[in-house]
Amino acid sequence: MPTLTAPLPRQAAILCGGLGSRLGPLTAQCPKPLLPVGDTPFLSVLIAELARQGIERVLLLAAFEADRIEDFARDLPGRLPRPVGIEVAREARPAGTSGALWQARDRLEDRFLMLNGDSWFDILLADLAAAQAARPGLLGALALRRVPEADRYGTVRLEDGLLRAFEPRGGAGRGAKTGPVLINGGVYCFSRGIVDHLVEDGSLEAEVLPRLAADGRLAGIERAGFFLDIGVPGDFEAAQSLVPAQRRRPAIVFDRDGVLNLDHGHVGHPDRLDWTEGAIAAVRRVNEAGWYAFVATNQAGIAKGYYSEADYLALRAQMYRDLAAAGAHIDDERHCPTHPDGTVPALAVSSDRRKPGPGMLLELKARWPVDWSRSAMIGDKDSDMRAAAAAGLDGILFTGGNLDLLVEQVLQSRGGAP
Repeated sequence: MPTLTAPLPRQAAILCGGLGSRLGPLTAQCPKPLLPVGDTPFLSVLIAELARQGIERVLLLAAFEADRIEDFARDLPGRLPRPVGIEVAREARPAGTSGALWQARDRLEDRFLMLNGDSWFDILLADLAAAQAARPGLLGALALRRVPEADRYGTVRLEDGLLRAFEPRGGAGRGAKTGPVLINGGVYCFSRGIVDHLVEDGSLEAEVLPRLAADGRLAGIERAGFFLDIGVPGDFEAAQSLVPAQRRRPAIVFDRDGVLNLDHGHVGHPDRLDWTEGAIAAVRRVNEAGWYAFVATNQAGIAKGYYSEADYLALRAQMYRDLAAAGAHIDDERHCPTHPDGTVPALAVSSDRRKPGPGMLLELKARWPVDWSRSAMIGDKDSDMRAAAAAGLDGILFTGGNLDLLVEQVLQSRGGAP
């Protein structure tokens, strides 16, 4: 498990691209990232994937049909499974991928992710952030994908974790390359220092990154995750089925108290948080497997006045920080603050959201494109098992010990071991 020396950036910038001429009339009046893929704009898929891994702000770099990008940005947040702020930086004039970033330079945070808006490389973003932060002086890290042949992509040379050279698409050396090659996967983690190296008009990929690689300022990590570029008709057609299929993932739903953290009785404050053995590694293992990691937790302590909703949220934030420090994340969490015997009148009610009711689990099932048949819930109480059964989900009882070992067994039994 990698150890991060810096947190995942809060911000991601997405290049929304130019005309997309290879797709013909499809992009005559529609930016490529807004083309529908499986009945949803491709850009909404990218942003949902960013949000579930913990990105809080997205900056869309828009030139062609920028009005449509702004309309999209205004309408999307309410449809996302997790909250994320979306802003648009309109290019004063089309200036290439480097120029687009340069024009938005005053809106970039100290560290940020950057993505191409017409491709999806399904990786753990925390690993990319770790690579960028691993060595002093690095300005960025790139996610790299090995493909059978160069085809329409430029290739890269990686040595000891550093990028050393870029061979552009159609370059002089391309014809000599046979067999699998490494390509730029279009996902980056940069420090804001890259602004000083941008060109105001030109290409990030062809002009800026090769210079930085020659100076030893860029890291690279090779990953084998799902990769698809919708920029040509054949791949755009394939995306209609491939993208929805990739997003349909099994899930592990964790109970919280007694599973992820020791149950000291109504744990409602960060100073009472003690992780169970192997819990953080277990969440990371689920992330690495490409599965959703969910939490569904009864929080009767809120109804009984032992702690407040704000206390619960503060504890959750601390847990997420601890997870992020190990390159792990929870995709979504549901909690039930009610209890029939509560002392807070508004919360002293019965609810089928409270386990053994299945409400929280069914909310997760409805909100995410989850493969429920391969999913499981891990809990430490009979009420967890009953809730799982009522939701049509396999229940796995955790009786103590190393949670990571149990998760490994659960994933292996369902064909999901990374």
